[in-house]
Amino acid sequence: MLEPDILRHYGEELEKRLRLATFPMAIKLLQKGENITEGAKRPLPDFGHHISACQGFSMSRRQGITIAMLKEDMWCPEPVIALGFAEPPQYFLEGHNRFPGSVATLQAGSTWAREFPRLRAGDYVGIVSAPLTSATFEPDVVVIYGNPAQVTQLVLAAAFKDGRDLTCNISGRAACVNAVVPVVQSRRFQVALPCPGDRQKAGAQDDEIIFSAPKERMAELMEGLRRRDEHMRGQPTAFTLRPEYPLPESYAKIAGMMGMNLEKRK
Repeated sequence: MLEPDILRHYGEELEKRLRLATFPMAIKLLQKGENITEGAKRPLPDFGHHISACQGFSMSRRQGITIAMLKEDMWCPEPVIALGFAEPPQYFLEGHNRFPGSVATLQAGSTWAREFPRLRAGDYVGIVSAPLTSATFEPDVVVIYGNPAQVTQLVLAAAFKDGRDLTCNISGRAACVNAVVPVVQSRRFQVALPCPGDRQKAGAQDDEIIFSAPKERMAELMEGLRRRDEHMRGQPTAFTLRPEYPLPESYAKIAGMMGMNLEKRK
């Protein structure tokens, strides 16, 4: 179990080591009958209007607000389907939400809809987001928005324990879904792209991408970040175009084994 104090420490450490512009987020899925997190704001009863999931995430990562959304709070239907708050209508499965706007044929739209990552309908009824530093609940997923250099550090840290690079499907649609649902399903790290809706309706920036981690792998992610900082500089990135720069000892040894000439030119 991730205690609030550990979460807070992870959040503070991520912000410091990566120099993040927005808060790392704790994301929790609510099961039927589970109490809504104390102090969380509900869009419809508390704000008087619906919002989309990406807008709720934006309020958490930019304004530090804990947001709880049930189906009745939500404006965009895609996360309602993906998070299992309702069964997908046949109209959705036929591909009409993608055709003709973003795919060539209705069949292509249907392919997208049927391959859309989604949880089993009825398993969950709500989703809560909060800054990692102030979350009072144990998250299912930690979601971090960063620039490519920052997310590169996270991807490298994610490979620290087992040496395996990430493998994940990349979509230009439904960022709120792709940052959460595949992680819940696979319990693996994930990289996702902010979608047009995330940019247009929730303020995601053109230089941002998303990294997500399952709760049970946060300890190894943090260990990887710390070890990288011990052996290599993290953020900000040092830059040089120096030719024949010094190679790490292992790199130089491998080069020599392959007959590469590393003798510097005068």
